[in-house]
Amino acid sequence: MEIIGRLTADANINPVKGNKEVVNFSIAINDSYRANGETKKVTTYYECGYWINTKIAQYLKKGVLVQLIGRTTSRAYLDRNGELKSSLHFFTNGIKLLSKGTTGATAGNSASQTRSASTDITDDLPF
Repeated sequence: MEIIGRLTADANINPVKGNKEVVNFSIAINDSYRANGETKKVTTYYECGYWINTKIAQYLKKGVLVQLIGRTTSRAYLDRNGELKSSLHFFTNGIKLLSKGTTGATAGNSASQTRSASTDITDDLPF
C-alpha cells in the first residue's frame, strides 16, 4: 500500500531489543469531500515505524511531504481514564521524500536532493 502525507513532527530514533533501532514518526493525510453543498475537511493521522536504515531520520523533519510504502494496522486501547481509543499505524518498507518541508520547496525542486539523499542512505546496506 502507498500513502502520501506530511510529517507532523521531526522523526525520532528509538532503541529496541537486540541492539536494533527504529525510526518513529507520524504523518497527516488531508482530504476533503462535499456533503450537502458543504466542503468537509478530514485529516487522518498515522504513527509510522521504519526499521531498515536509521540514517533517513535526518531528512524526516516536520512538514516534509513523503510517500510511504508498507502496510497499515489499527489498534484499540483504553486510555488512563478507561476510555476506548484507537490509532492507525503504518509499518514502512520504503520512503520517498517529495519535498523539503516547511521551506516551500516543490517536489520537482527537491528531486535531485532526494536522489542524492537516497544514495547516502543506502551506502551501508548489505545488498
